[in-house]
Amino acid sequence: MCGIIGIVGKEEVADRLVDGLRRMEYRGYDSAGICTVHGGELIRRRAPGKLANLTRELARDPAPGDIGIAHTRWATHGAPTAANAHPHSTEALALVHNGIIENFRQLKEALSARGRRFESDTDTEVVAHLISEQVEAGVSPEEAVRIALPQLRGAFALAIAFRDHPDMLIGARLGSPLVVGFGEGETFLGSDALALAPLTQRITYLEEGDWVIVTRDGAEIFDRDNRPVTRPVVASGASAVAIEKGNYRHFMQKEIFEQPTVVAQTLKSYIRQVDQSVALPQIDFDLSKINRITIVACGTSYYAGMVAKYWFEQFARLPVDIDVASEFRYRDPVLEPGGLALFISQSGETADTLAALRHCKAAGQTIAVVVNVPTSSMAREADLLLPTHAGPEIGVASTKAFTCQLAVLAALAAHLAVRRGRMDRAEECDVVSHLIETPACLNAALAHDDEIAAMAHLIAPARDVLYLGRGPDYPLALEGALKLKEISYIHAEGYASGEMKHGPIALIDEAVPVIVLAPSGPLFEKTVSNMQEVRARGGKIVLISDAEGLAEAGEGCLATIEMPKVHPLIAPMVYAVPVQLLAYHVACVKGTDVDQPRNLAKSVTVE
Repeated sequence: MCGIIGIVGKEEVADRLVDGLRRMEYRGYDSAGICTVHGGELIRRRAPGKLANLTRELARDPAPGDIGIAHTRWATHGAPTAANAHPHSTEALALVHNGIIENFRQLKEALSARGRRFESDTDTEVVAHLISEQVEAGVSPEEAVRIALPQLRGAFALAIAFRDHPDMLIGARLGSPLVVGFGEGETFLGSDALALAPLTQRITYLEEGDWVIVTRDGAEIFDRDNRPVTRPVVASGASAVAIEKGNYRHFMQKEIFEQPTVVAQTLKSYIRQVDQSVALPQIDFDLSKINRITIVACGTSYYAGMVAKYWFEQFARLPVDIDVASEFRYRDPVLEPGGLALFISQSGETADTLAALRHCKAAGQTIAVVVNVPTSSMAREADLLLPTHAGPEIGVASTKAFTCQLAVLAALAAHLAVRRGRMDRAEECDVVSHLIETPACLNAALAHDDEIAAMAHLIAPARDVLYLGRGPDYPLALEGALKLKEISYIHAEGYASGEMKHGPIALIDEAVPVIVLAPSGPLFEKTVSNMQEVRARGGKIVLISDAEGLAEAGEGCLATIEMPKVHPLIAPMVYAVPVQLLAYHVACVKGTDVDQPRNLAKSVTVE
């Protein structure tokens, strides 16, 4: 979602603000802006579209000053125009906001009745006027923020600059992340540690409801009850070079090819090779007593959870429910004592998933989270933290985070099976040996990149594409369709292979490519039967299988993609690679913005 950076510096800040925004482009945005405080004025520059437009605006009309705030906006209320771009300002202050103000209409009506005039269609502008109204009446900035924050309903991370106070910023967070960074004679605000990586490695994560006064000398933090509090200063670990593409054309391509390395790094945290066993982080509850698992996630993370449902039920014999986070709370689910609620999120800040986590916690569930950011809100609120080690994922379409999530979930399934007495020592060793093979199998899958690139032009002209899979390959079909939709803008759907005859087969004709995920094994013959139904109706099949499967069913296909022969446990991780590469190369053929596809944000921090 939106990106925020603020600097109380000792030299000109405009270039560093823009650089911070550039480091947050991966979050997704459709306009950008900055505001500095200089010579008793608020100097604001905004532009719709990409950062290049803001850079041109600043080249034409610079923004001097050693204190400032900046923002990349992903539109919610109001179109992505210059007028709706942040920062929003009044005579007294400028403000940037990540999140959503749910009661903005009521606030706007009251403010308008008191004579306040609005220039934008956004919910954010009401916050600027709410605080400004107090400041213009002679209230200090600190007191104005204290008065305003309890009036806001929804989610927000705020950074506020004041015209008459060129030595401080005020930040606040509720439901959206915000961090404070500490430099030498400078202090920073940012949406995440990555935005501040070139500026400092010393950061503090604000907690829910915190607000902060930032000066060159440091930061004063207050909790939601306005009591001064101390939050720990930690090393961020975010690398200033982690967001370079290197020799790759796109971040997404780089991240696809990083998967053997990051999956190996992730598995290393969950496998003890010396005795061929699976181990989890230290916990203070008994996993063997868990009687049910409830999985909640969004998007690609949800499909990782769908795969995990097969594993938990097959290996640990645990019943599993799974929900998309945006629906979970609203169906009023039955959460019985002794349940484990498992949340999967790349960022650990996804608004729907975080709200569901808190709902489950209030209902007495034990909370486990699989996240790529171990300092995120979800991580801090979990009973069991299961970090992936994918490193920063810049491409909006998730790739390496997905396979690392699968690696963690496979290890968790095996560990649960052992703890519940459903997997003996020999079986555990067998599972571990296959997990250890995963990075090499990912490398083998990546070796077919050129072949996939060569056949991408066969898919690029299609208006509709179908993906089919059985068992754990069904979630992979859904994930493949999602990837193609996200970055190539081709309409695509994933189906369980056996469901084709129950309706979707009506869509089949010679213009609809059908991507079939079918590793050889117990389900292969059933999937081939479904392929024949498609072929009989003129459908063009792209078969993704191993050499044995291609030899049996590859004849007459539009194209085939060969995968290594792998154990069914690790097949979802390995078969993720060709669907990622296929989507990537089709998008390249179509010339779309692969890393920042239209209308999408990396981390969705509003419901």
